[in-house]
Amino acid sequence: MRRRLFEADHEAFRESVRRFLDKEVVAHHQEWDAAGIVPRELFTKAGYSGFLGMAIPEELGGGGVDDFRFNAVLGEEVQRCGAAAAGLGLTLHNDICLPYFLDLAIEEQRRRWLPGIAAGELITAIAMTEPGIGSDLASMKTTAIRDGDCYVVNGSKTFITNGINADLVITAVKTDPGERHKGMSLLVLERGMAGFERGRNLDKLGQHAQDTAELFFHDVRVPVGNLLGEPGEGFAQLVDRLPQERLSIAIAGVAAATAALDWTLDHVRHRTAFGGPVGSFQHNRFRLAEIATEIDIAQAYTDRCVEALNDGELTNEDAAKAKWWCTEMQGRVLDTCLQLHGGYGYMTEYPIARAYADARITRIYGGTTEIMKEVIGRSLGL
Repeated sequence: MRRRLFEADHEAFRESVRRFLDKEVVAHHQEWDAAGIVPRELFTKAGYSGFLGMAIPEELGGGGVDDFRFNAVLGEEVQRCGAAAAGLGLTLHNDICLPYFLDLAIEEQRRRWLPGIAAGELITAIAMTEPGIGSDLASMKTTAIRDGDCYVVNGSKTFITNGINADLVITAVKTDPGERHKGMSLLVLERGMAGFERGRNLDKLGQHAQDTAELFFHDVRVPVGNLLGEPGEGFAQLVDRLPQERLSIAIAGVAAATAALDWTLDHVRHRTAFGGPVGSFQHNRFRLAEIATEIDIAQAYTDRCVEALNDGELTNEDAAKAKWWCTEMQGRVLDTCLQLHGGYGYMTEYPIARAYADARITRIYGGTTEIMKEVIGRSLGL
């Protein structure tokens, strides 16, 4: 079915992104997988090419176009190229971190940070999760206690994407430890602050080229001027921006499933067994027909969600529907497609193997499937 979401400008952008990824990412992904991190130069090259900060005003170095369809194009192409983990940091930078700076930063902060974010010279991350608390953010232990013109931050975070490379870390803290949700605030911690330490670059099942780190804070003095928004508003600020984050993950899930289907169709047309192409067997045709149908239906829903986001109408529950359904579908599709590759599917030189391992986390980060269903269930008045 022909998609109606994109216009000529988006497709021209897609061609530019595709050329960039083929040149700058695909040739290096095995090296970066082994290293567990992409070089910082990937961000500066992406910034120079206009693929970062598309929504940042032109006078601050950005593209000046607040249209999430450009973000969707980048997210889709990162999956298509078969080296999604290497590009994940770019989509997190654009889709998840940037809205906090655009929406909450005061003018001085915008001029201090946005040009570097657009150029890829200031890499961003967001730090919410702590050891042992998972989705229960209100139980976080990281504190930021006001002391004159600074907040003194103590605590730790884990599973932080871009955690090693990041220069600016949007950090959820308790400015009032006696409160739960109402005690949370958002502080930007910067590379080089005394007492701000990086822990391990975590060894993961998949997403190997993506640096995922532990962060530790020991009496870090953070200027009050690094507070995003008002004290005590952190939880509401996070909730307000979760729909875009979850939609971004859903878009990636559909794109990953689409890429897997394309790789598998090519494989089963050429791989023969028992005297014919593997794809000619009825069971395989039927399963691939089911996958193609699921992808088309999910694509239609996520496209509609992108339109709703651009119109300012995307709700938490609709984004939650997209997130859990598309990532669960991604897992089913990747499992089937790997099976249809046979033994070759288990070899990491094949993109299907890497995509299979990369897919497992998508049902967890950004809110687990179970949390998504809870969000939806509560919206039904249950």
